[in-house]
Amino acid sequence: MQIFVMKSNKRYLFICILSILFSLNFSPNLIAQTNFKVVLDAGHGGKDPGKHIGKYYEKNIALNIVLLLGKKLDKIGAIDVVYTRKDDVFIELKERGNIANNADAHLFVSVHCNAHNTQAYGTETYALGIHANDRNFEVAKQENAVIFLEDDYLEKYAGFDPNSPEAVIGLTLMQEEYLDESLLVASYVQSNFRNDLNRTDRGVKQAGFVVLFQTSMPSILIETGFITNVKEGEFLNSKSGQEKVAKAIYDAILTYKKHLDDNFVVEVALESKQIDDSQKEKPRVFDGVDFKVQIASGKKKLSLESYNFKGLKGVERDKIGGHYKYYYKKSSNYDEILEYQNQARKKGFSTAFIVAFKNEDRIPVSEVLKSAQN
Repeated sequence: MQIFVMKSNKRYLFICILSILFSLNFSPNLIAQTNFKVVLDAGHGGKDPGKHIGKYYEKNIALNIVLLLGKKLDKIGAIDVVYTRKDDVFIELKERGNIANNADAHLFVSVHCNAHNTQAYGTETYALGIHANDRNFEVAKQENAVIFLEDDYLEKYAGFDPNSPEAVIGLTLMQEEYLDESLLVASYVQSNFRNDLNRTDRGVKQAGFVVLFQTSMPSILIETGFITNVKEGEFLNSKSGQEKVAKAIYDAILTYKKHLDDNFVVEVALESKQIDDSQKEKPRVFDGVDFKVQIASGKKKLSLESYNFKGLKGVERDKIGGHYKYYYKKSSNYDEILEYQNQARKKGFSTAFIVAFKNEDRIPVSEVLKSAQN
């Protein structure tokens, strides 16, 4: 009889559990972030074969790798997988981005194969950006050419011409907010290809891929190798090769998820500590350390006027290498900087994160917080 009562009141028990969590100052955002959502995009498909050399079809190789990858990720309870396609169908580039955006995904991964008129070989992973050289532009142009197969493509893509280098520049602005994270994921992929599969590393690159432009989250496009290379084409078309490539990408995604989880744990710890009144009386201030909230990064130099940052005032700009990083506020008080991070996120900078500096050198936030416990 007792078991029956429990079963009939599952909804009541669930509401009670939620009430307890909220009484402990857990925010809805923290609960919502339990599952990490990945959109897997197998390049090309249907009437668009992609690169086609003899018996090697890019659309088939990409799909096989994506399905193997998704099967591995599905075994991880805290990861949800969404596919842009699971069989040999044609999906427009814009629709692939819509699928990712509608799913509120945390990461978009597009899988492709490369081709060249020589015996070129090796792997390369791209984030969206202005092409650094003609070769990067040629790769993007080949992948973007699929829009010519779409109905009314001029209207859908506002007259975008994939053959125009100038047109590509305009694509990069929307993804600048996610550039750092995209480049980070790309570096994990390339590291695994190089170290685990002993593949030739052609590097992490940037170019104007339309499919990446359409997404509103960290996004990468992986060129898994050249099907025009005799050995590499055979490897990519084999079950063994596809399994190895899928495993390398899988490991990279897990590494990236851990990177996010590490930052997430810090926030949960803060929420729990706020329950303790004695802790409230002792703000976490670190002399000599400047915490800042990074809200954006990109190659474009923006004026620091608030209208460029959704109304946020007090934004700083710092140039590191060829990129500009934009920081909101500065404080040696960690609890105060967390409030600024919340302000930035409420304004729409959903990926805003905290960074720390000491003597103008960037240091891990985790190390600063650990020092307070020692």
